Amino acid sequence: QVQLEESGGGLVQAGGSLRLSCAPSGRTFSVDAMGWFRQAPGKEREFVAAMRWSGVNTYYAGSVKGRFTISRDNVKNTLDLQMNSLKPEDTAVYYCAARTYYSETYYYTSNYNYWGQGTQVTVSS
Repeated sequence: QVQLEESGGGLVQAGGSLRLSCAPSGRTFSVDAMGWFRQAPGKEREFVAAMRWSGVNTYYAGSVKGRFTISRDNVKNTLDLQMNSLKPEDTAVYYCAARTYYSETYYYTSNYNYWGQGTQVTVSS
């Protein structure tokens, strides 16, 4: 089992920045990749960014590329999402996800078997 705990959400004005963190615990040695998804009210959960836990390649949704940066903090052992130039349409609950099996794809909720509880990000105009 892998447990995921997100932190760092909040309220910010458009154009501002927030940094989310996700701390995995449990059988973390089995984690292959981790990512961030988000879900706005009335919409489906959508991919934001992901990376292989032991690698350097990163993957982004087109809507956040150039504004968001996903990274691993090897000291804190967290997955971070730096969000800059935030827009009102970025408002959503952000979820951390992890998978414990190998896959070549990163963009679908079905690519992950563990999820955090989510953290709210609200961007005001």
